[in-house]
Amino acid sequence: MISLRAFDACLIVQSRLQNTTREAVHTPCSCYAKLTIKNMTKEELDAFRDTGYFNETTRQKALEALDSCKMPRPPLG
Repeated sequence: MISLRAFDACLIVQSRLQNTTREAVHTPCSCYAKLTIKNMTKEELDAFRDTGYFNETTRQKALEALDSCKMPRPPLG
């Protein structure tokens, strides 16, 4: 369930960011969600479950996953 939430968010953000379809970013978003969730600690997973948002330490892991899966980072702010 948590992986699906990260995957769905990625589809929305990356399709807008890259001005393409969600289908076009399906594979890289799958890579991103799996890698991000795999690298999260139990505490980070619990925080994400509770809030629906990545905390600061998870956000850094998510950015690294974007880089590894060869997707652009969203603009700051």
